[in-house]
Amino acid sequence: MRHVEAIRARLWEYCEPATNASPADQFLRLACLNYAADDPTRPSQATTVLSENPTLPSTDLAVAAVVGDVPAVRAALSRNASVATEPTGPYDWSPLMYLAYGRVPTALADTIGAATLLLEAGADVNDGRFFDGLPIPFTVLTGVFGGGENAQPPHPHSTALARLLLERGAEPNDAQTLYNRMFTTADDFLEVLFEFGLGTGDGGPWRRELPDLLPSHTDALRDLLGWALNHDQVDRVELLARHGVDVVSPLGTGRTPIEVAVGNGHTRLAARLAELGAAVPVLDPVEAFVAAVMSGDAAAVAGTPAAVVDAARVARPELVVWAAGHGRVESVELLVESRFDIDALGRSDLPVSEPWQTALHTAVERDDAAMIMRLLELGADASVRDVRFDATPAQWADHLGHDDLAGLFEP
Repeated sequence: MRHVEAIRARLWEYCEPATNASPADQFLRLACLNYAADDPTRPSQATTVLSENPTLPSTDLAVAAVVGDVPAVRAALSRNASVATEPTGPYDWSPLMYLAYGRVPTALADTIGAATLLLEAGADVNDGRFFDGLPIPFTVLTGVFGGGENAQPPHPHSTALARLLLERGAEPNDAQTLYNRMFTTADDFLEVLFEFGLGTGDGGPWRRELPDLLPSHTDALRDLLGWALNHDQVDRVELLARHGVDVVSPLGTGRTPIEVAVGNGHTRLAARLAELGAAVPVLDPVEAFVAAVMSGDAAAVAGTPAAVVDAARVARPELVVWAAGHGRVESVELLVESRFDIDALGRSDLPVSEPWQTALHTAVERDDAAMIMRLLELGADASVRDVRFDATPAQWADHLGHDDLAGLFEP
């Protein structure tokens, strides 16, 4: 019950704006990430609202914070400093939360100036909300670093703003930030977080309040490692190892990091893990075949007994999707030659047999024209629909704004 009450007290659920929403609420909805409808055109729409209502910063502290209007922030706080901590606006956030999730263009000095004034007035540097009732809070720091499954952009001044927040006491062990930023290879966020103690301490106020819900910093970092291993993020694995993260012992899946690397054909990553002390694993025949395919080892694939290839097709029917997700044309070719189904449904984000989408959908998702053309040459069926959205690859291209890719599917 304590967990439910804690989440309910700071619940954040996105809903469409009312038709009579105030200009300030309209601006804040458009200017800030919401993790439900983050169309990239929204910040420019927010700028239009502001240009039509130029007095908004002087009448609304949250708006002033987002646009970095330092004089307006100072004036509002001089009238009543308590507004720095009061929930406001369409999401019932504090002004500092809106500033952190804001994505309209601002000058660095203005952003830092506005944030500093809010912090000096008592704004909670570890403020956060439970998005959609999920158990890990989206904090101020989460908003600054952005990221997520839809590649939400970071704040325009994410590093400098994060540094200010961390200097003022923001908890560096921010599990939602680690999750949101694991999908891309940029490690600027990790460098800053490690500088301020990521991987140490007790996890901060949120973990102290909800120790059974929030992961320990060790578990959160190992989850980040697991993703990096599956997706061949060599530099990130190096960075994690350099900061003391265990890159040798088994993960939660029971497999060791080097087993994951070898099994996915990540030869350079596997070699580096061996240099860091990991014992090179002995793979079973099916695993060895998959590793050979994923590393593009045509000779090893050709030398694999037919019975092993048959077993691999049963064990990993979705392997073409996984290969396309890594952009490995040669692996897709080897799989098709080995009679794997080019139109099989699978996941591109994890090596599991869950029927989500085809390799063509995955190539569209990755904006990989070369992969699309090769898949079509190999006989991929562009009419197959994915399971989650019931759409064809061409419809995915249209939805994602990849007009150049949509043309590849025209007869």
